[in-house]
Amino acid sequence: MTQVVASLSEISARYDVVFCDLWGCLHNGKTPFPDAVAALQAFRSQGGRVILLTNAPRPNMIIIKQLDGMGVPRDAWDAVVSAGDSAQYAMLSGAVGRQVFHIGAPKDESFFTDFSDELADLAAQSEPITRVAIKDATGIVCTGLADDLTETPEDYRAVLLMGKTLGLPMLCANPDIIVDMGETRLYCAGALAEAYEAMGGTALYFGKPHPAIYDLARRRLAGMGLKEDAAILCIGDGIGTDVQGAMSENLDALFISGGIAAAEFGADSANPDKALLESWLEAKMLSPAFSMGHLR
Repeated sequence: MTQVVASLSEISARYDVVFCDLWGCLHNGKTPFPDAVAALQAFRSQGGRVILLTNAPRPNMIIIKQLDGMGVPRDAWDAVVSAGDSAQYAMLSGAVGRQVFHIGAPKDESFFTDFSDELADLAAQSEPITRVAIKDATGIVCTGLADDLTETPEDYRAVLLMGKTLGLPMLCANPDIIVDMGETRLYCAGALAEAYEAMGGTALYFGKPHPAIYDLARRRLAGMGLKEDAAILCIGDGIGTDVQGAMSENLDALFISGGIAAAEFGADSANPDKALLESWLEAKMLSPAFSMGHLR
């Protein structure tokens, strides 16, 4: 049974580390949530470590710049681990070959050029990744839609059918299906990968709920000197990403019901209807350890 809590402080003493999602939990794509920032700052002030674990398809240094630009203070977190980081490693390792067709926005160009120190070494030692037309590709790298403000997965039907016909594997750098930017709902790379699989194509995923991103986060923790048995709480608003990923990793999850699924639980997103929440979770066949409306 999922326990509804009023604040992170109610349960924080049980954990050494928090893996916290970004969109829908810490910010809305435009501005940070003050209560969420304060909750993470308080956790760190008591000796806890905070890893911001995001399905964004960009490398972590780009995410950090975005957080700085939004005004998220650096004392609210210790490290950022992105789906882009783990997907870059897979790409450089040849998961979809060396000649790739890119589906994504100009803002994702850094996926092919900006690497962490450890990945920069791998990139320097590996055969270059070359972006080519789909007819010449060995695989597809999908970081998202080219214009997520106006496009939907249906706009990509023809190119996805071509990729499937050519037998190209797709590297999906962001398993999220949708996110909310302020009041606007946007499609993510996961929506295209889902459509590709529905056509019979093969998609490889490198963010939550898949293991690679959690493995990378644990490596970052080890680099901070934390022991392997550190108690970790995963916080997120994605039932199929944050919660499913946590449960697959045998970690406790705090589900933020006032995020992407807020409309399912009544008019007051800060105080979800408990009966609606319980029936919804039962239908999803997932039971996070805890839930709250908004992170605070």
